[in-house]
Amino acid sequence: MAKKIEIYVDGACRGNPGPGGWGVLLRYQTLEKELSGGMLNTTNNQMELMAAIEGLKALTRTCQVAVYTDSEYVRNGITTWIHQWQKKGWKGANGKPIKNQALWEALAAESQLHQIEWHWVKGHSGHPENDRVDALARAAIDKFLASQ
Repeated sequence: MAKKIEIYVDGACRGNPGPGGWGVLLRYQTLEKELSGGMLNTTNNQMELMAAIEGLKALTRTCQVAVYTDSEYVRNGITTWIHQWQKKGWKGANGKPIKNQALWEALAAESQLHQIEWHWVKGHSGHPENDRVDALARAAIDKFLASQ
């Protein structure tokens, strides 16, 4: 059986909304690649979604993937809630449009290209890879702000 690609993702925001960043660690066996980016006016949830989208977009072929996130919003959204949102025309249980629809659609499109297991990890708990992508996301905010 082929080895899985591991993708660790995290988003951060200073203020909510405010300047934000996302970080990704891709790992295949002993090979690793880090990605990050930032935006001026965003939310923590948007950055969490961007990290997952950008991590999956970085894959150049269909893969078996294990995605690790500290965002229950992302994990539950892509594994459970999205099916009802799509059936209801991207409306939530309250009948109102869901937040971040364009990002959810992008994540759904990227997810369809791969076999993915979504894992939740507790944030800020000493998980080495989660701490690493959190640091990437926070550094991306600084880098983005310095470039403005």
